[in-house]
Amino acid sequence: MYGFINSCMQSLVMEKFGQETWDKLSSLPGVPDSFMTYTVYDDVLTVSLVQEASSLLDVSAEVLLKLFGEHFFAFCKKAGYDTMLRTLGGNLTEFIGNLDSLHSYLALSYEKMNAPSFRVEMTDDGKMLLHYYSDRKGLYHIVPGIMEAVAKDIFDSEVTMTIVNQSEEDERTGKKEHVVFLVKQTNHVSHRGKALPGAMMERCVPLAGEQHRVDLTRAVVPSDQGSLLSTFSPRYPNKLWVDEKAFCNTFPFHIVFDENLKVRQTGVNIQRFLPGLHARDLTLDQHFTIIHPQVTFTIESIRKFLNSQFVLKSNKDKLSSLKLRGQMLWMESLGCMLYMCSPKLRSLQELQDVGLHLADLAQHDVTRDLVLLNQQRLAEMELTNQLERKKEELRVLSRHLEVEKEKTETLLYAMLPRHIANQLKDGKSIEAGEFEVCTILFSDVVTFTDICAACEPIHIVHMLNSMYSKFDRLTSIHNIYKVETIGDAYMVVGGVPVPMVTHAHRVANFALGMRIAAREVTNPITGTPIQIRVGLHTGPVLAGVVGEKMPRYCLFGDTVNTASRMESHGLPDHIHLSASTYSILKDAGFNIQERGHIEVKGKGLMTTYFLLGNPLVSEECIMGREVGGTCLYGEDLQLHRSTESVKEPEVRSDTVGRDDPPDPSRASTPPFAWDISPPYETKESCNTSAGSHDSRLCVLF
Repeated sequence: MYGFINSCMQSLVMEKFGQETWDKLSSLPGVPDSFMTYTVYDDVLTVSLVQEASSLLDVSAEVLLKLFGEHFFAFCKKAGYDTMLRTLGGNLTEFIGNLDSLHSYLALSYEKMNAPSFRVEMTDDGKMLLHYYSDRKGLYHIVPGIMEAVAKDIFDSEVTMTIVNQSEEDERTGKKEHVVFLVKQTNHVSHRGKALPGAMMERCVPLAGEQHRVDLTRAVVPSDQGSLLSTFSPRYPNKLWVDEKAFCNTFPFHIVFDENLKVRQTGVNIQRFLPGLHARDLTLDQHFTIIHPQVTFTIESIRKFLNSQFVLKSNKDKLSSLKLRGQMLWMESLGCMLYMCSPKLRSLQELQDVGLHLADLAQHDVTRDLVLLNQQRLAEMELTNQLERKKEELRVLSRHLEVEKEKTETLLYAMLPRHIANQLKDGKSIEAGEFEVCTILFSDVVTFTDICAACEPIHIVHMLNSMYSKFDRLTSIHNIYKVETIGDAYMVVGGVPVPMVTHAHRVANFALGMRIAAREVTNPITGTPIQIRVGLHTGPVLAGVVGEKMPRYCLFGDTVNTASRMESHGLPDHIHLSASTYSILKDAGFNIQERGHIEVKGKGLMTTYFLLGNPLVSEECIMGREVGGTCLYGEDLQLHRSTESVKEPEVRSDTVGRDDPPDPSRASTPPFAWDISPPYETKESCNTSAGSHDSRLCVLF
């Protein structure tokens, strides 16, 4: 089927069931995100779409196909076929009778279209039977949906259709599906609001074998005066005032054959291209094959499809591309069939291929104009097809670009704070900012130099990657900013770049989590847990973006140096606090021990402290492993309640509430990672919950 049909199915699902439903269908193997109108797709794809949609929506295929039929009529009107559909016939019978002609016309644009065929039969008791023929089985439920929509929209009537017979067609060549519907039409109202008289029904085609069609022709014509209706009865001459020569020249492509398919008369151009057609004992089916409708080449089968447009193809190899298209007319008095036809051509190229010229077509034959108009139409179709392909390519490229953009932003946000990175993307200059108070943490690995001297470099990388991955996860839990890592040194800050009241509490809890996480990483030499030194200091800093090629968000000031001194003068497996950090944490419930006065390089004598723990929260809470907990910090809870959609950090100064348990949503890891699997085992003191991740991030300087 052409993409037009599949696009209609896509439109139906999106309009009736939502974009999310179509996204699920388009995720199936072999289903594209969109369809191109003039591209031919395998019928298997369309059938699988119907089956999967039926299963996904929990509705039967029959219901879905009928719904598709209703939507298909509306879809065709939106596509520009509204006027064409409304002019097919004055009533439903004529409309159905001309559907095959419409399909024949559309085949000029859709060359590979394999459309179904329709035939109306009026029974002796006045019932209307609709015969549906198709090469595709199982799609006949579409027909009631289309016909009901047509009757309601165009003819202001209600139609009900029931299946009275279903079989494999024996009148047509091959194994074709043949379904017969009984059509009941009620409340039939004309466009002027008046009921159509019974004489209108006489305009339908009677069954073969009944009185001649012309004898029953009655056209109901609205009178110009009042509401009176007048009838028109044609008059026929006693003698046909056309001689044989003039007729054959005026209609150069016509064939008259009898009940035995013996050719009795042909037009001059038929004689010129098929000189052996009048040979004795030769029949028409020896020269031609019926392409449409696909019926057996017998008078009985042809008479059942007189309303259809017949397409015949020459059996001669040299004229294999010559096709004739026209109407079959049964002449009861002569017992012969008149095939009034013209060459079936789509373009000037086909005209040349069969050895014809425009001069070979009669002046009155609209095939002349049709070929020229369709030549332009084919060019427009090709341009439209190219535009659709380019549009699809751009859509795919745009989707890939969006994926790459997300990757780039992820890396950028790993290097810089999110709101700082967004300002840089917008081309804004970032001025250095002064922060009156923040808490800085430094840590390093005890005996790291000895470990490096005794191990292979790859083992060092694996050890640091395992440790830093755990630390990075903790920064997300406690919402502090990781400044950088240099070798075994790890630096974070609380209160920068977003000022917050609980900066010291966050960094202190982070330090406790670091110590726990470090015990889960083994020394590649001894196999025992590694030990770290941690130092904290609180004070003012100046922060800003430094560099252009590889910009970094850096901190400057004496607070940075003092925090580094707290780490270097600390003890293994201890968290060393300065007096300024202690003054903030002393009344916050932390377990702190005074170390006393020590000599600090470049600072002189200082009173320092050791952070031993936080009895107010559990270890699971600090590590972000407690399931179902709330925010650990009050300002996070207040921000979470005020807005859940804010992604970029804003300056916040809210109420401190340190006794609240943690928010598991903040326990997410950075969305990118270099996966470097360690060659040695790490001891996990506690099984991480399903919601936590180990990003295995390794940053080397």
